Amino acid sequence: MKRVLLMAVLSISSFSTAAAAETSTAAVAENMTKAATQFLAALSPGERQKVERAFDDPARQDWHNIPKPTRKGLQVRDMSVEQRKLCHELLQSALSADGYAKAVKIMSLESNLKVGEKGTGPLRDPQRYFLTFFGKPDLKGPWGWSFEGHHLSLNFVIRDGRVVADSPNFWGANPATVHTFVTGGPDEGTRTLANEEQLALDLVNSFTPAQRSKAVIAPKSPADYRAAGQPAPPKRVAEGLPATELTGQQQQALLALLATYCEHLAPALAQERLAEIKADGWDQVYFAWKGGTKPGVGHYYRVEGPSFILELVNVQTDPAGNPANHIHSVWRNPKGDFGVVRN
Repeated sequence: MKRVLLMAVLSISSFSTAAAAETSTAAVAENMTKAATQFLAALSPGERQKVERAFDDPARQDWHNIPKPTRKGLQVRDMSVEQRKLCHELLQSALSADGYAKAVKIMSLESNLKVGEKGTGPLRDPQRYFLTFFGKPDLKGPWGWSFEGHHLSLNFVIRDGRVVADSPNFWGANPATVHTFVTGGPDEGTRTLANEEQLALDLVNSFTPAQRSKAVIAPKSPADYRAAGQPAPPKRVAEGLPATELTGQQQQALLALLATYCEHLAPALAQERLAEIKADGWDQVYFAWKGGTKPGVGHYYRVEGPSFILELVNVQTDPAGNPANHIHSVWRNPKGDFGVVRN
């Protein structure tokens, strides 16, 4: 816990100016553009037809974490060994080492679901993830890309050599904690999104009765997060406990939770997110909770501020019937996902 808190503090304090953010995110955009160009160069004309779309194609804002029977883009399973390598290099250009490792684990959990949910067929497949490009990868003008499948949805927009959007950003895990090893899946005991869940549990359990009375807004968890698969994030007045009513230690715990999500991304993108949260201040940040406050009991939390909406829900069973062992979590931008400014 102390290490996570220290990393959060360092992430904020070491990234203090917008100019530095622009320079750093420009390097990320350059790496993305290079990786995307190399991937596209390795495709046949037919494959390029599957993977390339116009930047203003409505499909750019079509996303979801469910195991959809049809998706846009080129499937990893249909890529050659070299193309898969290049695809993963693109993912690594956008994610931190830790974020990339989590993404790989999320995909590998499809092996657990295929075994645990007998008869699910091709929808449970670690290679059933799809890559799509919108517009031409270039350091001038806009372009974007998405990588999506069950429990993982990554969406980025690059404009004039700078990453301008990185949401919606969805991370899920089923089983959240692996109880039985399955060939192709993570090791027994793996908790893919451990800090994403546990830091929030620790925080809510640190509250005084007065704090809890504001933070816990419902005794039961919802079935899922809000606006699932919708192009625009939910718009409602923030609920819960204002971050200004947290103690200093609790504020650091909340910052550590936010940093955990930001640090899924390449370091410069994570630092830019954290710098924006710091600039906005705590006075517009709220923490809300629904449901139980211990593992194995359905629960949900929401943290929101001017530049972000973070939600996690863990209420569904895993394939073996273990309660609350199936996580959905999403990071959205109330100013506009997909780089689309909305009023």
